[in-house]
Amino acid sequence: MKNEIGVKIIGTGSYVPEKVLTNFDLEKMVETSDEWISTRTGIKERRILADDQTTSDLAYNASIKAIENAKISVDDIDLILVATVSPDMIFPATACFLQEKLKAFNATPFDLSAACSGFIYGVATAKAFIKSGMYKTVLLVGVEALSRITDWTDRNTCVLFGDGAGAMVFKADEQNCEDDVLSVYLGGDGRYTGLLNIPAGAAKYPATDETLKTRMHYIKMLGKDVFKIAVSKMAESALKALEMINKSKEDISLYVPHQANLRIIDAMIKKSGIDKDKVYINVQKYGNMSSATTIVALDEALKENKVKKGDLVELVAFGAGLTWGACVLKINF
Repeated sequence: MKNEIGVKIIGTGSYVPEKVLTNFDLEKMVETSDEWISTRTGIKERRILADDQTTSDLAYNASIKAIENAKISVDDIDLILVATVSPDMIFPATACFLQEKLKAFNATPFDLSAACSGFIYGVATAKAFIKSGMYKTVLLVGVEALSRITDWTDRNTCVLFGDGAGAMVFKADEQNCEDDVLSVYLGGDGRYTGLLNIPAGAAKYPATDETLKTRMHYIKMLGKDVFKIAVSKMAESALKALEMINKSKEDISLYVPHQANLRIIDAMIKKSGIDKDKVYINVQKYGNMSSATTIVALDEALKENKVKKGDLVELVAFGAGLTWGACVLKINF
């Protein structure tokens, strides 16, 4: 039985800043080496936004490309969702700044916060709003300016993160009622909030001389603990999203995992039993861009003709919260 309203994916776009920060650059900043970073993370370089850029600027550049790819007008957009943990400000929402830059004043704008799982949470949100009949054309952006919240004196975290943005446009299909978002599986466990966070700068620890001195306004992570759960939950999510639609691992043409760390990706591949040759990896170029990683990777894979029309693609991610999720998408544009 067909759903009353289908959800079509009609375009994607991505943008990364021009500035490249290599492992060799980091050797001059902290006690580390290209060999140490490469061996442990698979990362060779990452992008850093310019001094005069902010999160909404990255989002704008990715959005314009997605809108052009979708062959629509900004006036067609009636909902703007921005997934980010590095917003322009605590409030207003970065989606409001993006709306103003796009001049998309027919749209309702708001942000989502699910860290590295943010884009997949956004896919679920976009689908639900379209299915409800409340909105017809949704712009979803995963965007991060993580360089602004990274402690560049902490060699364990500063080697990991980069900046970038990706966008996807969804449209209601009321005629054929076809769905391109075949399944979305989401999960989370708030017992692990202490493993990956920015402690200060909001209600729990407002800014003080002490929070500034102890660098509590930057990303803090217990890497080994995060690694173990990330591998387990990404593998679980990938399989559960397939089970929801009675699909097998062989039915997927391309897997696009969260690009946090090559070791995590390799361990997830082994645990889930998916075909490594079907996994798209670009972590070496960009590092961990949190909510932007899966959509930037998917957009690049589409540009590189890694998938063809009618193929199934699965995105899978894991992030602070802890949150995790996966979605199976049909490429039809």
